Amino acid sequence: MKRFFAYTILVPAFLFAIAAHAQSPVIHVDLNKETGDMTPIWAWFGYDEPNYTYMKDGKKLLSEIAALSPVPVFVRAHNLLTTGDGTPALKWGSTNVYTEDEQGKPVYYWKIVDSIFDTYIQRGMKPLAQIGFMPEALSSKPQPYKHNWRPGAPYKEVFTGWAYPPNDYDKWRELIYQWAKHCVERYGKKEVESWWWEVWNEPNIPYWQGTVEEYCKLYDYAADGLLKALPTARIGGCNITGGGSKFLKTFIEHCLNGTNYATSKKGSPLHMILYHAKGQPRVINGTVVMNVGTQMRNIRDAMMTINEYPSLKQLPQVIGESDPEGCAACGMSTNPENAYRNGTMYSSYTAASFARKYLLADSFKANLVGAVSWSFEFENQPWFAGFRDLATNGVDKPVLNVFRMFGMMKGKRVNVTGNRMYDLKTFVDSSVRGLPDIGAIAAKDGRSVMIMVWNYHDEDIQVPIDKPTPADKITINVDGLPSATINITEYRIDKLHSNSYEAWKEMGSPQHPTSAQIAELEKAGQLQMLYKPGKLKVSGRMYLNISLPRQGVSLIKMDW
Repeated sequence: MKRFFAYTILVPAFLFAIAAHAQSPVIHVDLNKETGDMTPIWAWFGYDEPNYTYMKDGKKLLSEIAALSPVPVFVRAHNLLTTGDGTPALKWGSTNVYTEDEQGKPVYYWKIVDSIFDTYIQRGMKPLAQIGFMPEALSSKPQPYKHNWRPGAPYKEVFTGWAYPPNDYDKWRELIYQWAKHCVERYGKKEVESWWWEVWNEPNIPYWQGTVEEYCKLYDYAADGLLKALPTARIGGCNITGGGSKFLKTFIEHCLNGTNYATSKKGSPLHMILYHAKGQPRVINGTVVMNVGTQMRNIRDAMMTINEYPSLKQLPQVIGESDPEGCAACGMSTNPENAYRNGTMYSSYTAASFARKYLLADSFKANLVGAVSWSFEFENQPWFAGFRDLATNGVDKPVLNVFRMFGMMKGKRVNVTGNRMYDLKTFVDSSVRGLPDIGAIAAKDGRSVMIMVWNYHDEDIQVPIDKPTPADKITINVDGLPSATINITEYRIDKLHSNSYEAWKEMGSPQHPTSAQIAELEKAGQLQMLYKPGKLKVSGRMYLNISLPRQGVSLIKMDW
């Protein structure tokens, strides 16, 4: 029987029993102990190439992302102010919003950037509107301007004239004023008030070819232009990447106590703080080995820095890019460590890491409102080329189904413990290097409970599709249920379920699949139930066993 029909096989429903022996993984969910809100921090996405937004597969994926979320999704994109004709390329995009005539007077052009924002608004999404990068006519060192970077080339080739400070800060401020004013006229004051605005990207590395002081000046003038157009707009910075704590501290202190470069007053508007977090996979002895701990330490260090300022305690925080590594457009042909991206390793990594983002925020009492997955799609590229994306040629990858699972989780998070679930300190300090991390995150809402369970390890052990997949028998104890008949549904991501990549490989990895094959792949890419839903009478406590293979993720839905 073909893989993509495997989920239709009739199998016994859940087995309810206590674990057979002490070594078996046991997860305890206590519905009586609430730990915080199930804030949809996962409902944030971003990408380098903004012109993909309104292309065929871009629109399709945005529609799917919007549909899976019960709240408006925020979308962040680079190059919204970059000069060019709108032709996309890897790590490149352009809108041509600003040019100058022969007398040096500004010429504003909104058509392309409007097409981007229109696509979001039509789907009920919200821009995390990035104020960047520098238009060619405003750059203090414009040439060379457009880069021609390709995977495998030195990354430094990306940083051209768009990365430099403006040659005229008053013109820079006026550009942001005119852009914001145009947005209010086009979308309405109430709509634009619901967006977030941010200035630049990773200014602590060569994305910004200026000093930290020049970044603060760039921020001040941008904020001043934005708030003159819409005084109720919300703006933040500074999107440092890992190792940028010193830069972040200088920026925060400037916003709190420094002299504003644009107004000469004390301080600068700061409604949100953003920072980035990236993991660090490697190929060791021919095997991909992730390092989720590196990503978690980036988050920890930023939260520690922010906590040094008591007045910022409740300020919203957004992880502006939160990913297993740092180059979405680097495929696995040039970067073999990125081979994790097509299969279930990416999905299990995402489940385990997002759960720890909640726990880190709890430990620092941080107001974490979003974590941007820098993963979208790459238009007209080879099938499953190993880019960090959610879909390939319009077919969803397994990782998108984790976000479908998160989209079902709402209400209050509840306490989860497990004898094989890494404690937060070990997960952050040492990553997952011993036994697999077998854990869960759970939420309750009214008459329903959702439990996401993962079997994650940093090391990617490949098992052929025609051989039995090693699985752990996991006992899940749930306390605090009512005396009622519980309806139980289990959704699954593994080699046989919710996995278009394995279906594609079974077809022979076609680079020109037929329309029938594409239809099968689209079906295989959707979130699938493991079994038919079942029912069980309970009185306060439930024990259930599931069998979950390595790198698998299950979502158990209970309602009554």
